[in-house]
Amino acid sequence: MSNQRNYNNELKDTPDHKYAYNFDFDVMHPYMLRSLEPYFRKGNVLELGSFKGDFTKRLTPLFGDITCVEASREAIESAKKQIGDKVRFVNSHLENVILPSKYDNIILVHVLEHLDDPVLVLRRINDEWLSDKGRVLLVCPNANAPSRQIAVKMGLISHNSAVTEAEAKHGHKKTYTLDTLEREALAAELKVVYKSGIFFKALANFQWDKLLKTDIISQEYLEGCYQLGQQYPDLCSSVYLICER
Repeated sequence: MSNQRNYNNELKDTPDHKYAYNFDFDVMHPYMLRSLEPYFRKGNVLELGSFKGDFTKRLTPLFGDITCVEASREAIESAKKQIGDKVRFVNSHLENVILPSKYDNIILVHVLEHLDDPVLVLRRINDEWLSDKGRVLLVCPNANAPSRQIAVKMGLISHNSAVTEAEAKHGHKKTYTLDTLEREALAAELKVVYKSGIFFKALANFQWDKLLKTDIISQEYLEGCYQLGQQYPDLCSSVYLICER
């Protein structure tokens, strides 16, 4: 059961794997926001799984009413230090949290793969939390990213959608592809109105972190990877769905 998990421990880095990399914060988050922003609805926001608030902070200039549900109290304390009282935080599990409102934007960024019962949570979104005009913006790491496929060919991972030992320690339960992500949204009776990928990615996160410290990677190169990802969504670092009721 999810309430038996230690979410604070799952956030900690391991000797061979970080929970989050600079690549996530400095490259992926801006491109995620750029991809999602055209689909935002006017109104309030519910972010499910906010980690330490890094992506949440990017939402604060765009929305005046943001609620975040996060299972780790330590993550919430870190988020409050950088966001302050601009956001309403709820420390609870997504499977059993009780929320007082309906929301016009419900955002899950790299969260669904951590859930014990993702379809249950997606059903709760559809039945309980999503407003009639609202949208669900759902982003997950992509099993078919070239960096991951290369790791399979190197013998580091058994297959594209495998959950590695390091990922399991960080609470991952599965690794999605665009079609399996859509399957779970449809199982929750959500309507998928758009689907795509974010940022063509042929290097692992730790390799990106090393390169970003050099002058090898230019902003133009990053933009090229983002644009190429629009052409080949199945080869992106992350895949995403825009859903409605």
